[in-house]
Amino acid sequence: MARTPLTDPAADPVPVDEIAPNLSGRPGTYLRGTATVDAILKAALRVLINEGAGAFTIRRIAAECGMKVGNVSYHFPRKELLIQVLLDDLLESYDKMLESRVRQPELNAEQRLRLLIVLCLEDISGIRTTRLFTELWALANHNAFVADRVRVFYQKVHDFIGEYVAELNPALAPDEVRTVALFISAAMEGTTPFSGFQKPWAGRMGAIVTIAANHLITLARTVTPQEARGLDPEAQ
Repeated sequence: MARTPLTDPAADPVPVDEIAPNLSGRPGTYLRGTATVDAILKAALRVLINEGAGAFTIRRIAAECGMKVGNVSYHFPRKELLIQVLLDDLLESYDKMLESRVRQPELNAEQRLRLLIVLCLEDISGIRTTRLFTELWALANHNAFVADRVRVFYQKVHDFIGEYVAELNPALAPDEVRTVALFISAAMEGTTPFSGFQKPWAGRMGAIVTIAANHLITLARTVTPQEARGLDPEAQ
């Protein structure tokens, strides 16, 4: 894999605050409209999914969307900006999906959490999520800014899960809810290298969805505050 500033461990890390202050709005929104930015983002996503982190360069992305390098770098001076906007857009799409399919008044907390688990695991089965997040995890290993953006993304996911855990198990304190939500998220994300798109046990994802939807719900409902704090009930 060819090394780039995003993947080379020897490269200087990019300080988070060196990039974040420039993000007062979505790049391109007030410059040339969103059409160019959307074309760049779609190209960046294709490159990251189909070719991996090693190909994730401004030059390669420019070629993918048929633009000059200068046009791409005008909107996205750093590749890290592309990562941030891609994750922001993805989180927004998930939020819209939850609004339309999960946050329905006729559903109770158990039904909503069950549906959320099913939707997350089904999403992992797709090529976009399987490949995109494995590449992002790799990038995050060597780039502080990408690592922070991935952390922020997953914190939002944990908040979605925690909302329903808190309803199902009111005995849990807020920090305990966050721990349980983290576990549920980890249990789902952990299926990616095994049963994600074209992975060795992709054919068993249907069974995994059924098991997870039933037993992660039971866990959310029955886990004790002591367990959520890491205390062994047998030692009490």
